[in-house]
Amino acid sequence: MLSKALLRLGAGAARHPRRVIAAWLVAATLAVLAAVAFGGRTSDSMTAPGLDSQRAAELIERADTGQEGMTAQVVVTPRDGGATFFDDDGARTALTRLRTEVQRLPHVLGTSDPAGALDAGGDTAVRGGLVSADGRIAVVRVQYPDQSRLSAEDLKALVDLGDRLRAELPLRVEMGGSLFYAFSDPDGGVSELIGLLAAAAILFLAFGSLVAAALPIGMAVFGLTVGVATMTVLAGVTDVPTFAPVLGSMVGLGVGIDYALFVLARHREYLACGLDPHEAAGRAVATAGRPVVFAGGTVVVSILGMAVANVPFMTVGGLAVSIVVLTMVLASVTLLPAFLGAAGARLARAGRIVRALRSGKPGRLARRRDTEAGAAPAVGWRRWIGHVSRHPVPYAIGAAGLLLTATLPVLGLRVGLPDDGSLPPSRTERRAYDLVAEGFGPGTNGPLVIAADPAGDPGVLDRLVGAVAADPGIASVAPAYVDPATGIATLVVFPTTGPQDKATAGTIARLRTGVLPTAVGHGPARAHVGGAAASLSDVGRRTSRRLPAFVTAVLAMSFLLLMLVFRSVLVPLKAVLLNLLSIGAAYGIMVAVFQWGWGGALIGLEATVPIVSFIPMFLFAILFGLSMDYEVFLLSRVREEYLRTGDNRTAIVEGVSRTARIITSAALIMVAVFLSFAVADDPSSKMFGLGLATAILIDATVVRMVLVPATMTLLGRANWWLPKWLDRLLPRGPFGASTDDTVHG
Repeated sequence: MLSKALLRLGAGAARHPRRVIAAWLVAATLAVLAAVAFGGRTSDSMTAPGLDSQRAAELIERADTGQEGMTAQVVVTPRDGGATFFDDDGARTALTRLRTEVQRLPHVLGTSDPAGALDAGGDTAVRGGLVSADGRIAVVRVQYPDQSRLSAEDLKALVDLGDRLRAELPLRVEMGGSLFYAFSDPDGGVSELIGLLAAAAILFLAFGSLVAAALPIGMAVFGLTVGVATMTVLAGVTDVPTFAPVLGSMVGLGVGIDYALFVLARHREYLACGLDPHEAAGRAVATAGRPVVFAGGTVVVSILGMAVANVPFMTVGGLAVSIVVLTMVLASVTLLPAFLGAAGARLARAGRIVRALRSGKPGRLARRRDTEAGAAPAVGWRRWIGHVSRHPVPYAIGAAGLLLTATLPVLGLRVGLPDDGSLPPSRTERRAYDLVAEGFGPGTNGPLVIAADPAGDPGVLDRLVGAVAADPGIASVAPAYVDPATGIATLVVFPTTGPQDKATAGTIARLRTGVLPTAVGHGPARAHVGGAAASLSDVGRRTSRRLPAFVTAVLAMSFLLLMLVFRSVLVPLKAVLLNLLSIGAAYGIMVAVFQWGWGGALIGLEATVPIVSFIPMFLFAILFGLSMDYEVFLLSRVREEYLRTGDNRTAIVEGVSRTARIITSAALIMVAVFLSFAVADDPSSKMFGLGLATAILIDATVVRMVLVPATMTLLGRANWWLPKWLDRLLPRGPFGASTDDTVHG
């Protein structure tokens, strides 16, 4: 039985804390050293096999145009708002010097020449997209090699040069481009610290003990160090997306502290009952650790299930986050009991002292209250759950109606990618974006790249250029480049709308379904639409198409696992449906905030943006797994009470109220950690943070404290119904029973 194995593991770690803690110190040290020696940087490859944008990228790579490398753009305008590059010789001279100095930077393959375009004449300058029609804004486009040959030092060199030239030249200098996207430090650090401080405060309020508050924090820091370092090593082997460290830190801190809280609460209960600290730690790991292992496994399996989307960067990102979650599960059943064993009876003494000081009645009364606190649920929670169970119909209807109403905005969900225009004005990328949009039109910030293989048809390129330029969604087409060796042509195309506009996705679809096929004809020639905007549009469509299959697979897996755990049909069915409600409500709130702008200013959202294409699938995988934490933790306790008393209503009231304080405390910790990331600059981090925080808050309050007791009361003894034929078919493996007499004694 899993419970017996966890009992031995937890008790052994508690009896030999120094060995276990030393082993984790060695593991953390080795992981960090491996990350330094063999680790790589995160990178984004927003492509997937079989997509039209991927075929375009393959043609561009064959043509060796250099467009497959990284790019940056330096956007400048005279400081005197009335001056233009057409009539200000000093500004033009400064522009020439700026381009020359950028050209000298390490790894720069080439730069555009706006000053040369000016010298060639105003019309040429405008057509080249290097100087705006009014002569106020100029762009120096910088071409770098492939990302594998670059590092954060290249970005630093460009930024440092810009800082120096701002002080020396009569120009306003702003910068942006894919180089910033690839090598800017991901949001984190400060967010993680805020989350840890908030978690520490909540833990202290929950347990009334600095020692008890410090242990989950210490365990989470250990686990996060090992997990993120391992993720860095993985980045040295394959492309790990830039959002993975942020998401891994967010989820790792949340689940790590949550898991530790579940185990620590049980440990203190056993201490209050008079058990030896080592035995209490072992039993705590055996009882609370079992739901932790199950819930953590569910999170990992759900996240890894995203491989069904067949989008490599999502699969690798899920693997990286899963590593952090697995590390936290392992720390919860080994490192935490070692901490508990090292703390000994101080946890119980600390709690008694604080409660005695609060009550003003030290001594025997405080000790008696401490014992009662460990053995009985909070009176307030028992009253509330009893009240809900006496009026289950109105509470079930009201709570379900509330969540369904919150889910309605999902009908307007639109996926895409927030561009630099959604960053705060304090960022140079945002200021560069605004200048480019002002001078050249919004579509200049998200050019499309059409790659064509004429396959011996000499007239296909002229037909392509004419047909694309005539499309109403296209503002301009740059001169085509034809590779002399392969004959492959590339056209840089500027839409009339910005990269995150819905109209841009419509233009891409129209080019693919009508414009390009008509221009190419039925011969062997072929043409594909690529570029960042096209790639992300393709990924969004693929994930949207495969999301239903993924959701169905996760729901079926969760139903089967819960049926094995609780030997019931209706309990897992109810759990699946309620989890869907909480996740749907979280999706709806995200749409209302990010697409409609409701309350966006509260989290620093500068403008309405579409939902990032891969976030709905990631959120579903993570949230469904996390919601199982509370489901298993709560239902395990209800199941224990049902087996002990045989009365369904008593089991619901006692089981839910006994776990209510822990679940709400754990939820507050997760919400605090996730919300600390919702105020980051990057809209993707905001979406992950707000989506996770909202879903957890709804799940731990409306679902666990209202819908679960109401629906379980309505179902009565049918909660635990399982057909005898099905009971005989189901295996009785590690999760085959809900309690273990050897553990509960």
